[in-house]
Amino acid sequence: MSGETWTSDQCAQAWGVKTSTWLAYVSRGQAPRPLDTDGRRKLWDADEVRSWPRPGVGRSRAGAGPEAEALLAEMAEVADAIDELRARQRELLCGGRRQGLEIRSMARASRISPQTAYGWLDGC
Repeated sequence: MSGETWTSDQCAQAWGVKTSTWLAYVSRGQAPRPLDTDGRRKLWDADEVRSWPRPGVGRSRAGAGPEAEALLAEMAEVADAIDELRARQRELLCGGRRQGLEIRSMARASRISPQTAYGWLDGC
């Protein structure tokens, strides 16, 4: 214990969440328990808050094991493949425009909204 204590507002700020979110984490046991206080307000040990593994979106991957790292790598591969396919969809839309196809039919065939098709065709 460092001796430095934080209020719930300071803990929330350190974690990048709202105070209500911090207090929800505490109530569910997903954050350190407050120190014993004089009953006025709850305080937390700053070092414990800094080192506690934060739950939720944006949490640190520091504790992730090899299986989690492999899963994240696979997700990145899939995202890259999707980006390539989207680029190909755009090329096909441009080709369809040159051939005079209707936007609605191209959007339906591409499984995208007509608004998305119009947006992608702006670059043709």
